[in-house]
Amino acid sequence: MDGGGEEGEPLQTDALVKMDKIVEGEELRSLLIPDAKDLPSIPPSAVESNFVRYYAADFLKPGHDQYVYRHANGLCVVGLAPSHAALREEGGVTAVNFNVGKSDRSEMKVTGKRKRNAQHFDAKTSLCKVCANGKEFIVRCCVKGSLLEVNDRLLKQPDLLNSSADREGYIAIIMPKPIDWAKIKDSLLSHEDYKKLRGLS
Repeated sequence: MDGGGEEGEPLQTDALVKMDKIVEGEELRSLLIPDAKDLPSIPPSAVESNFVRYYAADFLKPGHDQYVYRHANGLCVVGLAPSHAALREEGGVTAVNFNVGKSDRSEMKVTGKRKRNAQHFDAKTSLCKVCANGKEFIVRCCVKGSLLEVNDRLLKQPDLLNSSADREGYIAIIMPKPIDWAKIKDSLLSHEDYKKLRGLS
């Protein structure tokens, strides 16, 4: 007699099919929507999500701490670390001057995909001077590479360094060659090591 299938073959009822779909849906939901208890109390910032954060502590002078945030495409954003001496001065940073030595970095214009006119600098090259409490502090490149952009907003809005030095208050964007980055990377601190060094939470 024909039983609708070979002997021993399980019969797929409508109830079983619905149950399988429910289980699959729950598994998919668990993959797409994380459990709230597994989420961080504070969501990561754009910097934390898109950059690996490095620091040059006491770069050439005590207290001259700078950050180097490296994007996956190799670009490095350079700026003042929270513990930089200028940010600890009374009143914070009050002026920024990109005219260092024989050239004004803010007048540099880089064009096209090949970044024509980009100047190549060493890690110790000066990027700008920041003024705080009557004192001048030299900000350096920290990495060897091509200077693609300086943040000329700081000329009119130096207070960005006091309020958001790691975001809108960045100093410059530099593109190092992979071989040069490999050489400098080992001399920089990781974010965790920097926080431990400076006693930051």
